Amino acid sequence: MLKKQHICAGRVPLILFLCQMISALDVPLDPKLLDDLVQPPTITQQSPKDYIIDPRENIVIQCEAKGKPPPSFSWTRNGTHFDIDKDPLVTMKPGSGTLVINIMSEGKAETYEGVYQCTARNERGAAVSNNIVVRPSRSPLWTKERLEPIILRNGQSLVLPCRPPIGLPPAIIFWMDNSFQRLPQSERVSQGLNGDLYFSNVLPEDTREDYICYARFNHTQTIQQKQPISLKVISVDELNDTIAANLSDTEFYGAKSSKERPPTFLTPEGNESHKEELRGNVLSLECIAEGLPTPIIYWIKEDGTLPVNRTFYRNFKKTLQIIHVSEADSGNYQCIAKNALGAVHHTISVTVKAAPYWIVAPQNLVLSPGENGTLICRANGNPKPRISWLTNGVPVEIALDDPSRKIDGDTIIFSNVQESSSAVYQCNASNKYGYLLANAFVNVLAEPPRILTSANTLYQVIANRPALLDCAFFGSPMPTIEWFKGTKGSALHEDIYILHDNGTLEIPVAQKDSTGTYTCVARNKLGMAKNEVHLEIKDPTRIIKQPEYAVVQRGSKVSFECKVKHDHTLIPTIMWLKDNGELPNDERFSTDKDHLVVSDVKDDDGGTYTCTANTTLDSASASAVLRVVDVPNPPFDLELTNQLDKSVQLTWTPGDDNNSPIKKFIIEYEDAMHEAGLWRHQAEVSGTQTTAQLKLSPYVNYSFRVMAENGIGRSMPSEASEQYLTKAAEPDQNPTAVEGLGTEPDNLVITWKPLNGFQSNGPGLQYKVSWRQKDGDDEWTSVVVANVSKYIVSGTPTFVPYLIKVQALNDVGFAPEPAAVMGHSGEDLPMVAPGNVHVNVVNSTLAEVHWDPVPPKSVRGHLQGYRIYYWKTQSSSKRNRRHIEKKILTFQGSKTHGMLPGLQPYSHYALNVRVVNGKGEGPASTDKGFHTPEGVPSAPSSLKIVNPTLDSLTLEWDPPSHPNGILTEYILKYQPINNTHELGPLVDLKIPANKTRWTLKNLNFSTRYKFYFYAQTSVGSGSQITEEAITTVDEGKKAGILPPDVGAGKVRAVNPRISNVSAAAAETYANISWEYEGPEHVKFYVEYGVAGSKEEWRKEIVNGSRSFFGLKGLMPGTAYKVRVGAEGDSGFVSSEDVFETGPAMASRQVDIATQGWFIGLMCAVALLILILLIVCFIRRNKGGKYPVKEKEDAHADPEIQPMKEDDGTFGEYSDAEDHKPLKKGSRTPSDRTVKKEDSDDSLVDYGEGVNGQFNEDGSFIGQYSGKKEKEPAEGNESSEAPSPVNAMNSFV
Repeated sequence: MLKKQHICAGRVPLILFLCQMISALDVPLDPKLLDDLVQPPTITQQSPKDYIIDPRENIVIQCEAKGKPPPSFSWTRNGTHFDIDKDPLVTMKPGSGTLVINIMSEGKAETYEGVYQCTARNERGAAVSNNIVVRPSRSPLWTKERLEPIILRNGQSLVLPCRPPIGLPPAIIFWMDNSFQRLPQSERVSQGLNGDLYFSNVLPEDTREDYICYARFNHTQTIQQKQPISLKVISVDELNDTIAANLSDTEFYGAKSSKERPPTFLTPEGNESHKEELRGNVLSLECIAEGLPTPIIYWIKEDGTLPVNRTFYRNFKKTLQIIHVSEADSGNYQCIAKNALGAVHHTISVTVKAAPYWIVAPQNLVLSPGENGTLICRANGNPKPRISWLTNGVPVEIALDDPSRKIDGDTIIFSNVQESSSAVYQCNASNKYGYLLANAFVNVLAEPPRILTSANTLYQVIANRPALLDCAFFGSPMPTIEWFKGTKGSALHEDIYILHDNGTLEIPVAQKDSTGTYTCVARNKLGMAKNEVHLEIKDPTRIIKQPEYAVVQRGSKVSFECKVKHDHTLIPTIMWLKDNGELPNDERFSTDKDHLVVSDVKDDDGGTYTCTANTTLDSASASAVLRVVDVPNPPFDLELTNQLDKSVQLTWTPGDDNNSPIKKFIIEYEDAMHEAGLWRHQAEVSGTQTTAQLKLSPYVNYSFRVMAENGIGRSMPSEASEQYLTKAAEPDQNPTAVEGLGTEPDNLVITWKPLNGFQSNGPGLQYKVSWRQKDGDDEWTSVVVANVSKYIVSGTPTFVPYLIKVQALNDVGFAPEPAAVMGHSGEDLPMVAPGNVHVNVVNSTLAEVHWDPVPPKSVRGHLQGYRIYYWKTQSSSKRNRRHIEKKILTFQGSKTHGMLPGLQPYSHYALNVRVVNGKGEGPASTDKGFHTPEGVPSAPSSLKIVNPTLDSLTLEWDPPSHPNGILTEYILKYQPINNTHELGPLVDLKIPANKTRWTLKNLNFSTRYKFYFYAQTSVGSGSQITEEAITTVDEGKKAGILPPDVGAGKVRAVNPRISNVSAAAAETYANISWEYEGPEHVKFYVEYGVAGSKEEWRKEIVNGSRSFFGLKGLMPGTAYKVRVGAEGDSGFVSSEDVFETGPAMASRQVDIATQGWFIGLMCAVALLILILLIVCFIRRNKGGKYPVKEKEDAHADPEIQPMKEDDGTFGEYSDAEDHKPLKKGSRTPSDRTVKKEDSDDSLVDYGEGVNGQFNEDGSFIGQYSGKKEKEPAEGNESSEAPSPVNAMNSFV
């Protein structure tokens, strides 16, 4: 900071510069001072030195001046007094020296041409203006001239002269045609600085009849036109002898050869020239050359370089311009014209002269009596200017002498001035190129101090910024200034504060404690003045949340945030700018207190957004850049070049990348011949490439398109390129997926994947199919077929290996020789059954089967494996007439043994083995039977507690649904449960196997018991069933005892629940079973769903109170979750169980029992037998035995007859009315009702079978499935009583 000269612009309305010797005291133009302070005149406005006027308008010559008292004005013209009162056309504006010459009514401008000078005078001195040269502008016409047509040979040079008339100011020259269209210019044709039109060489297209030079005179707004010039350019051959004879050498312009030639200069002439320019002007150097071909111009400066920021080339580099030229730009400049045949040089010597210019201009002096001062007038120029002084417009040499004044060249020294020393001095600096004239006054005043700053001015300043407190003052002699803070403070010193010479007090860093009242005191020998001002410090305005850089896609929305913190006494104004200008007037731009939101962003919205917070004291701003991006625009201008048979070069122009660099280009092609409208991928190249070499296939009608991809996405496709049809060629590839498989025992079907049109490489696509037996010496048999995908060879041996080839060909030729593949002719069913089949029973549910492989030749096809059919012939514990369900296990490959899982214990089975190939199964082996040993039984089918008394409970049950052997006994365990649910001692009880009812006595009254009940075979104990019940309450002990919640004489199960939920699953079917403890007549439902999914449970209602249910329509190979619940007020749900259905690989043969015709036939037979049985019963009731009775005797129910243990035969049937006790193993209910038996099959009764495999150690390896067949019924297979209902059951 420059102490003593720091000025706060805008803070000090009146500025005072104080100085003793080298500075002047300027009198402020304050109205309070101007009323009583005198001041010499000062010229404030005047016309230019060279004043060109419009002769059609009044002449106004300006001269304005200030001073106290106001000055009077006078004029001189051409050095003599100009008496305006004598000329009625001349007036002077009131209060001004400006002349107005009225030439519009009468008079001519030329009459008032001359040199004018204005003088402003008051009692303190006289100031003079510059010499104003007044000249009217001129726009003369061209002189009349006859212009002959110009005829030139092609390639000659030409200069069309303009030679405009000399006007004032000089005219602006340009060439146009009759239509007022500018003539085109180039490196070959251009206009020179003198206005001439230069042709380096002419061409036939230069021929025209309206080459017109125009001169525009801007001052008068007129344009003058030269006569049109006609030019005709012809070749030498077109010049006939007649035209040549009529043209002289002078009339034939540029009679040079039209052959190519090196350059020569048309202007300037010669090898050297000189150019002089004045300092500060624009230096223009010109070189125009002719030659064929057209020369190129170059510029250099000898022994130097051209100034970088001031050098410009115009007119196709034929003109060199240097602006603001100075003496340093003097030197030699060389222009070089060059073409293919040579070069020519021209050197221009440049000299820079200078009109006078100020170094130190004289300044006004305001002094008090007795003071000293100086006026300095220093100027420079080339040549150096002469300095002369005038006082009040009179040369000092002839002016009145002043003892306080001494002249020393360019300086006037004043000492001990008095009021009579006041005057206006003029300094004149002149040389041959111009002059400078400056007025400076000396004003001697004696004034006490005055403070011009308004009293009690309030200054508000932002904290931590400079505070400038003004104290504008005036006095003569110059007053001294002191500042004080507060009412009793001491003077402020410059160790903390800065005291400026203009009276301003500066606090460099204002703080909160700088707030207060400050007093300015001005003193000189004539008196003292003071003034108070006040200072307040405010918090700065800050942007605490700035807008952030944003990259958004076109069409989206962007928001900029700008949060401002400010002094609470200042109200900020928030303004948003875009690129330092106002926001677009668009409703898409919306602002609120803190945000700017731009919706539906467009490309033009990108730029810099600035948030500006303005208060009366300060402002804060923050900017953020918005970059609008989008997918690229599609490429365009696709062009195919370097078109070869198998390649082409594709070139394109990228579209706008929309502010996201293009990463790659994707090239696609369309085959208009074979796949019109379908575009396929051809290639990808980087985003910096605009060409691609593409490999092509023969006989394709290509079109290409290009897409650009950047970080935002992929552009739309470009327009398709032109089509390019490649030549046909032989195929370069053969069909794929060649196979040979027979569909019949005597054929070979050869198939292949044909070539598409793109791969055909030419017209007439066909295939040569060749084959021969692999193991024979036969020659290849070949046939050519059309564009198909299959050929059938008939009459082949069964299942013989063949070598096969399929070769593509077209009208041009064959594809390369294909490789041979092996196939087989058709298969036939195997001829031989496996032998030596034997079975090893592993346990009650698993058996191992062994067999011998069949001879390979008997397979007559691809060996797929061996298939075992097995079925249960009868159970060892019962004999029932039912449909035989055969199950199937397939063992892949050449295995010779396998495991049969899931067998029913204590059952008779039979099986056979067959070999399998691609055609089907071979003959079955001889049936092989085997017997499974006993297993443990299932749980009893039901358990009920009835007839409760004070000390007894009766248990009733149904035998196990699967005894899996001969039941030996039942085991009953029970124990009491007290009120705290603690279990008492456990009691074991064995019950004979033929019992279904048992009464427990000597029990405690009103006691809850828990029962555990299960059956046993010789192998072991089966699953148990549990139940709870309570004995009745003693009537004599009711008082004070809460009776159990039971009905009179009834026992209810305690804590109803569903347990032991299990599932047996097949592919699409599952049988769900459960155990229930609780009241009777409960309606159950089954809920199920896919395990691990969030889908809702699917619900199925169970009919009746059964404890099993079949789920159908399941998906193979899927894990399911299942649970069972009870409906009604006592609703409860079991825990979940998870099961998985088998995969969809099982084979199941058609069950004849499910066929419609068979069911109808059986119904008819059943109806006939029913009628027959009714007749027999009627006959029997009449007494005696009849054939039907004898047949019934022969087919007695084995389950109600004793079995002979030695040979398995049955005893006699008795038809006595009394019912004898059931024998061991009987499963007929005591009430003689017929129950539908559960299936004895362990794996397939609930569905279509479970697939799997067993390894040699017994693990599952085969495919498992079930098959039902109607077997011949044997007489001893019926297991039901001979009632009509049982008779029906035996057939369904």
